[in-house]
Amino acid sequence: MLSLPTPSLYQASKCFVTHGVMSHLDPNQPPSKSKPWSTLTSQDFVNRADLIVPQEAYDAIHAKLVEGRRAPEFKRVVMSLHDILTSEFFVEYIKKGDILMLSEGRRDIDNVFSLESGILALFLDKEAYERAGLVGKPHGVKGRRGLKPRWIVQLDLTNPSMSRGHKGFDRLVYASKNALNASTVWLFCNMASTTPDPDPLSQHFPSGYTCNPRVMRDVSVIIPPLNPQLDSTILGPIEDFESFATEIYEWLSLVRLQSPRIQLGDQIDPYLCRYQIPGPSEQGSKICKISWQGFISPSWAREILVDVISALPSKTWFSFSTTTFSKGMAGDNSECTILRPPGSPGEYIMWEVKAHE
Repeated sequence: MLSLPTPSLYQASKCFVTHGVMSHLDPNQPPSKSKPWSTLTSQDFVNRADLIVPQEAYDAIHAKLVEGRRAPEFKRVVMSLHDILTSEFFVEYIKKGDILMLSEGRRDIDNVFSLESGILALFLDKEAYERAGLVGKPHGVKGRRGLKPRWIVQLDLTNPSMSRGHKGFDRLVYASKNALNASTVWLFCNMASTTPDPDPLSQHFPSGYTCNPRVMRDVSVIIPPLNPQLDSTILGPIEDFESFATEIYEWLSLVRLQSPRIQLGDQIDPYLCRYQIPGPSEQGSKICKISWQGFISPSWAREILVDVISALPSKTWFSFSTTTFSKGMAGDNSECTILRPPGSPGEYIMWEVKAHE
């Protein structure tokens, strides 16, 4: 695994690059502890997913992912933390179910709440933390706490002690009623296969959304060499692989951004843009891109990767990327990009961008 240089003050994220071989994939029991699967599922709230494949693989991918799989769904609802903890919603969705929830706001400025796998996380400023009277710890990079310290409180709501009559839970309910009592907008995703009947969420009149895939096909681009030039017996210079990983990640990012710089026939004035496709010049090829955007669970992203590997021939290249919601300022996201080079069954290159909390 390769770690790129330490970020400066204006580059808060770190990028880790891994080059390895996937273990045998059983679609009925996909791995979860080995890379790249563990990295993909470790992300919290996915905002966008992008799949890039050569055009000749479009029919197989379209049949598997667009026609054969239901698009992910989520809801937008206005609730207070007290509503979540003191109604049937708490029993049906948190104690019995499996949901994701994220409130509006920026973690480095606002009071933001999140709920994942039963773990409630409260990102609070100093005033709200002191008023709530809950036990937490300082949050954020030490050098950035400055004059406005932030705090995080994490509680496992699935714990049997998290019920009425226990001091810890009663203290949380008291804080939600007296200190953290403002109603806020939440994004809600039900990861369970069933919905409670009657649905306790319906009394809050949620708005439903579907992350329908957006398909771009027959895009003519210049594709650089996607295979790393590494000797199978001698480890090549790490600088060469670092340069290769940086250039390919940049090219994949431009494809995701639909930049004209990588398209066949682009004639931008070099005074305005100096970007060049890495490697020797090659003939143009056609690719297609499928994107989903919304409030998406990491488990759904893992299922998509399983479907892609199962649907494509073993020697066909593809790239699959997921991007989380911003944790602070715009662009401060975590990201995972997985590339299977052409003609390399089981081999993968993974870029993992970690945003600082």
